[in-house]
Amino acid sequence: MRSLLVLTLVLGPPAWADVLIPLRNIRAQEIVTREDFRQEPVDVPGTWPVEDSVDGLESRVALYAGRPVRHGDLGPPALVQRNDIVTLVYARDGLQISTEGRALSRGGIGDTVRVMNLSSRTTISGWVTEQGTIEVR
Repeated sequence: MRSLLVLTLVLGPPAWADVLIPLRNIRAQEIVTREDFRQEPVDVPGTWPVEDSVDGLESRVALYAGRPVRHGDLGPPALVQRNDIVTLVYARDGLQISTEGRALSRGGIGDTVRVMNLSSRTTISGWVTEQGTIEVR
């Protein structure tokens, strides 16, 4: 008990921060806006800060009313869906190679997705670009 008191005196009280709390249950893959959340002071590490904009983001997991939103729970909307035919692009030092592939997972801008090259049937990973193509390095 003394150690807890000493830690509180040395470190100070817990840091309360405003976090986002869903007003309703939100399904995974649903686009959200700021009106879907309320802000509440809570001491939960790893939660989504209020300063960050959530308008137009997609819920990656089901969000339940009254539970704080964590960092990985929201992300950019998916441009690539599973089983979509996508363009794979490899560009380096003036050389650009493009081919078609089948997306094995879904992802938004900047997400890493696995794709099967339709020509060679090999599975590779790449990043989703703003145009919906997959950049391979």
